[in-house]
Amino acid sequence: MPGLTFLGWIIIGGLAGWVASKIKGTDAQQGLFLNIVVGVVGGLIGGWLLTLLGVSGGGWIFSFLTCLVGAVILLSIVQAIRK
Repeated sequence: MPGLTFLGWIIIGGLAGWVASKIKGTDAQQGLFLNIVVGVVGGLIGGWLLTLLGVSGGGWIFSFLTCLVGAVILLSIVQAIRK
């Protein structure tokens, strides 16, 4: 997510982590801090995957969707490991 400020990472990461936790049913287990961490790490995962696929974009919506996809992948991996 180039061009975003630190605060932008926190806001988009928190929102993406929260939405991903709702999608994966882990919201009750996560607080605000963990939602932010999941969203930011999800952004790194999503950005890496999109780079591999040759997809690029910009803006808040694209960044949010990138974080969301990565966060859902991250939570899926965590759920698989916990089982």
